[in-house]
Amino acid sequence: MPIQAQFPALSNGFSFLDNAASAQVPRQCIEGISQFLAASSCNVGMPYPGSQAATQVRERTREATAAFFNCKPSEVAIGPSATALTFILSRAFARLWGEGDEVVISELEHEANASPWRNLEEKGVQVRVWKARWDEGGRLEPADLRALVSPRTRLVAITSAANSLGTTPDVAAAAEIAHAVGAWCITDMVHYSPHHLPDVEATGVDMAFFSAYKVFGPHLAFLYVREALIAQLPTDKLWFIPDDSLLKFEPGTNNHECMAGWLGTLDYLRSELGGGQPGRAGLQAAYKQIEAIEQPLVAEALERLQGIPGLELYGLPTPQGRVGTFCFNLQGQPPMAVAERLARLGVGVAAGHYYATMPMQALGLWPQGAIRASIAHYTTPTDLDKLITGLQGQD
Repeated sequence: MPIQAQFPALSNGFSFLDNAASAQVPRQCIEGISQFLAASSCNVGMPYPGSQAATQVRERTREATAAFFNCKPSEVAIGPSATALTFILSRAFARLWGEGDEVVISELEHEANASPWRNLEEKGVQVRVWKARWDEGGRLEPADLRALVSPRTRLVAITSAANSLGTTPDVAAAAEIAHAVGAWCITDMVHYSPHHLPDVEATGVDMAFFSAYKVFGPHLAFLYVREALIAQLPTDKLWFIPDDSLLKFEPGTNNHECMAGWLGTLDYLRSELGGGQPGRAGLQAAYKQIEAIEQPLVAEALERLQGIPGLELYGLPTPQGRVGTFCFNLQGQPPMAVAERLARLGVGVAAGHYYATMPMQALGLWPQGAIRASIAHYTTPTDLDKLITGLQGQD
């Protein structure tokens, strides 16, 4: 069965190229949600069958997401959104740090990995910005970070893939630089994880997060915190939750039906793209397929976009060091007007700042922003043809 046929929302012929905002979901995800709710909508921890099923879904989700992160299940917290989880972390940091402490954030960040840390300025924390090299396509140079950190640095925040430009910085280098001065490193994997399989062990980061709905799943998010740090983070929690448990990052009741849907998405990745292999091995095989599908499309899209008269592409001009997210403007045409025209032609793209306020300000594009087209592994050459035709003003 073709990949596109696995995604019911793609059956209407519309070319969905706003995958950086929210990916479409496979039928296994939909079935997981439906089957959970149809069987019984229950809470966890009780001995009757419905509650036992909910408990199993939650624990399976933690285990499966740990395989996705490449960490321990006890290092995975579940939340409603990436932004909600980072604000929980921010409130914990506010109890640890104050005058004389510093945080470094990269200039490529989505506000989910920037605003929570800026809030620490209320406690006297100094926030410093690791500037991108815009004359080199918005690249982050590790040497520039090394010049910014000091023994007062407590946290370095860096994206694994910029949701605006698609740039994939060297996160492992950033983590090494942070650790050299005794700081922690957190990475935003929201935009990275649809295209490449996360690996927190390989990058050496202390914290990481991603949103399931960007990875062909439901509206749910996950936070990794290195086990040794958990007890050190003073969160707002129910009094009986242990200090060394990531349950303290999960106030209230989890969304169990969305967890069932996420398990369905992971089943899709392993069964349809990973050759049916279990565990992380199946995910690794699936992402090899995803990368093989996307790489030639990224190269073709870059070449064709840069061949359109009057189109200015922001970010790296070649496939190296980026994912398939393309940020650009057409001379003399407001971004939203272009997006509206494309929508009438059956192509969905984003327009505006997409919560990437620092890149837009650095590029002089604030507040109108830019057009963003973003692919996924189910994107077809026909989708790209329709985008290029629409941008060229052809009906």
